[in-house]
Amino acid sequence: MVRSPEPPGPARGRWTGGTPSMSASPLQREHGAPGQPRLLIMDVCGAFMRPLGGWLPVARLVGLMAVVGVEEPATRSAISRMRQRDLLVPETRDGQRGYRLSESALAALDEADRRIYSRVHSSTVAEGWVLVSYSVPERERDKRHVLRSRLEWLGFGMLGSGLWLAPRWIQPELESAVKALGFEEYVTVFEAHHLGFEDLPALVGRCWHLEQLRDLYVEFLGAAATTAERWRSRPGDDRDAFVDHVSTLHQWRKFPYLDPGLPAELLPPRWEGKRAADLFFELRDRLEAPARRFVADFVAG
Repeated sequence: MVRSPEPPGPARGRWTGGTPSMSASPLQREHGAPGQPRLLIMDVCGAFMRPLGGWLPVARLVGLMAVVGVEEPATRSAISRMRQRDLLVPETRDGQRGYRLSESALAALDEADRRIYSRVHSSTVAEGWVLVSYSVPERERDKRHVLRSRLEWLGFGMLGSGLWLAPRWIQPELESAVKALGFEEYVTVFEAHHLGFEDLPALVGRCWHLEQLRDLYVEFLGAAATTAERWRSRPGDDRDAFVDHVSTLHQWRKFPYLDPGLPAELLPPRWEGKRAADLFFELRDRLEAPARRFVADFVAG
């Protein structure tokens, strides 16, 4: 486990492995491991359920999760929790009990796709920053937690208490999110340029905890490079592609949320972000089609 440094203010925590629909925050501040089956099942549903019409027989969903190493009791428990969160809806088709993705789950997955499967915009210092300040009355503190969570998922770094910073290109996503929440009255947004006095690379490193992020990139590269080399030298079958695609996707999905495309000149030397992205997209191009073919055959069988 990668441990975070001790930044000022609330602890940054470690990556949950989650998604905006499954976790309140991209970072876990409590002790204990996140619910791995619950998170993996969302990866499987998002990547493979939608191309098949958004519905799967429950027996096939349990079977697919077994292929990636999740036992049936854990899968059924994860399904139950996803039903409680209105992500999966029970539905019987042609006499088969199954589940379909809810409208809220489909919307969340579409939004996640735009982040996960897009190259992160590489910003420049000249483009500037978007600065967010918010003030929520104590009687509505639940909204404060919701807003903070949304800022974290958008890739903002915390500059100070109630003050958040991100590259300028994120502003349209921010405005859409605030309007969707109906939180306009609590939020003030500025366009900003750094004038002083703290060294800008040091400020960026503090707000986004770049050393911890680098450790996560190195960890991803180690696993993904091994997978890529194996497929280059000795391609596997469709089942192997499914297992490797789910694993790679699950390991990758954190980076578009934790790394908002900071200016290259502010990053540490030999930053691993681009190399990690190149490897992820190489593996996606190689694995996605046979993985989907495996799932279609598995469900049809």
